[in-house]
Amino acid sequence: MSIINLKPVSECRYDVLSLGEVMLRLDPGEARIHTARSFNVWEGGGEYNVARGLKRCFNKRAAVVTAIVDNQIGRLCEDLIYQGGVSMEYVKWVPYDGIGRTVRQGLNFTERGFGIRAAQGCSDRGNSAASKLKKGEINWEKIFGEDGVRWFHCGGIYAGLSETTPEVVIEAVSIARKYGTIVSYDLNYRPSLWKDFGGVEQARKINREIAKYVDVMIGNEEDFTASLGFEVEGLDEHLSKIEPENFKKMINQAVKVYPNFKVVATTLRNAKTASINDWGAVIYSDGHFYDAYLRENLEIFDRVGGGDSFASGVIYAFLEGKTPQEAVNYGAAHGALAMTTPGDTTTVTLKEVEKIIKGGNARVDR
Repeated sequence: MSIINLKPVSECRYDVLSLGEVMLRLDPGEARIHTARSFNVWEGGGEYNVARGLKRCFNKRAAVVTAIVDNQIGRLCEDLIYQGGVSMEYVKWVPYDGIGRTVRQGLNFTERGFGIRAAQGCSDRGNSAASKLKKGEINWEKIFGEDGVRWFHCGGIYAGLSETTPEVVIEAVSIARKYGTIVSYDLNYRPSLWKDFGGVEQARKINREIAKYVDVMIGNEEDFTASLGFEVEGLDEHLSKIEPENFKKMINQAVKVYPNFKVVATTLRNAKTASINDWGAVIYSDGHFYDAYLRENLEIFDRVGGGDSFASGVIYAFLEGKTPQEAVNYGAAHGALAMTTPGDTTTVTLKEVEKIIKGGNARVDR
């Protein structure tokens, strides 16, 4: 019997629903943000990326809950989401005031790193429509109670976006659990989000409350330490490398505090350079640990979204009734492949993911 008890497909409009901000990502390509003269643009957001991956790579019925400003920039975001195939049925459109004084579209400028130069991001998302969502503005009772959702996903990026978004997250996860929807949450600690919002102390206060409703908790070593207060033995100050056994000890601590965690999933990354990483993953489930094959010296084209694609691979496996070992393999393979292309979101296929899981190489497919 699976440790993840999912609602039947026939009772649900969607397999997965994500709550979070969808930003426009502006990418200078091989240039840097402060010297660029042109940018490529696509949509992205930590929580949304998971739903998009489940739709585009894994062909699951996916939707997003967010708010978007109703102007040309917001409609550009809409057009990009359409291309990703994620349903916008639950999107709240917010009237534009003409200059963005009260509401606007969030932007994320991100440059890729190379070699010794790390990737950099510069967000411009204050007063965004998604950050202004408040408790009571989304009809979660209808979504989870009438329409039906098998799996709900959210994360610490949206929880740290404003003073009102934590209440939206808590409202959503509590009603999701009420109706038997599986809840996953990616801690995704970002110091820049919490800096003017109470810092680490506020992050822990909010995330510890949300954690009480979570079935599948996702995060790396920094996330668990900053967001929930669990310490990892032997972790150096630069967060550059962690021994899997030490992280497993921390997970054991976490599941004692939060027995509602049915699964804990994490990626293990050693960033040797911006272009070369060691990449692996671990899943805890029902008292056991399951490791994905550690890929040493994995070549990285664009690391943004690798963790989100890991999450969507894990969720897909559980939606399909696969084992925890298969789940960590799907997650690690999908995350690795997502980092071989530009942008936050996946461009790969299920066939490509399963080829990597089976040990396939990079010879040309003809």
